[in-house]
Amino acid sequence: QVQLVESGGGSVQPGGSLRLSCAASGSIFSILSMYWFRQAPGKGLERVSSTSTRGLRTVYAESVKGRFIVTRDNAKNTLYLQMNSLKSEDTAVYYCAIDSDGRTRGRGTQVTVSS
Repeated sequence: QVQLVESGGGSVQPGGSLRLSCAASGSIFSILSMYWFRQAPGKGLERVSSTSTRGLRTVYAESVKGRFIVTRDNAKNTLYLQMNSLKSEDTAVYYCAIDSDGRTRGRGTQVTVSS
């Protein structure tokens, strides 16, 4: 069973940047497609990105396209989310997941964008 631990969240002003990490346990990380999700206060779970096994193809939600970049390091069992030009509407708990509906995800890391 894969365990996922997100880190790197925090508070930032609009226009700022953050880099999230997702560390995965186990030996199957390199054969998993990986996903980032987020959940804003009072809203449902939103899929932010989906990334292929080697990170060669990533699909982004329209709301983050051009601002967020996903990379992965299979040697380190780690997935990254570089978030640039952050907006207040990006405020949410961010999760990484191994399935496309987010059922198997970590505990999340809080991102707050506020002036």
